[in-house]
Amino acid sequence: MNAFMRFKLALTEDIPTIKPYLEARWAELADAKAPIGPSLDLLDALHKRWIALLGSLKPADWQREFMHPEHGKTMSLDQTLSLYAWHGRHHVAHITALRERNSWR
Repeated sequence: MNAFMRFKLALTEDIPTIKPYLEARWAELADAKAPIGPSLDLLDALHKRWIALLGSLKPADWQREFMHPEHGKTMSLDQTLSLYAWHGRHHVAHITALRERNSWR
């Protein structure tokens, strides 16, 4: 959801500074320990919205930027999408490895 919001900010503001967050602390909150079904539904709906947004972008839109204060630099949407694509595959690899280690089907 944060990635989606970062894209929307970059598309609607001139080089906005995004707000970083402490992922490990977010993972400690009660909603992170709730049943997975609603989270998967939320992710599915979010991806549908994000696909609609990405499909509407024009070539110039991909060069729009936001400032990431933790990295001290601006990041374009085309760079950011590449990073998120890698990040998603990285998470899937963790899940796949855990599934194999535990013989889950």
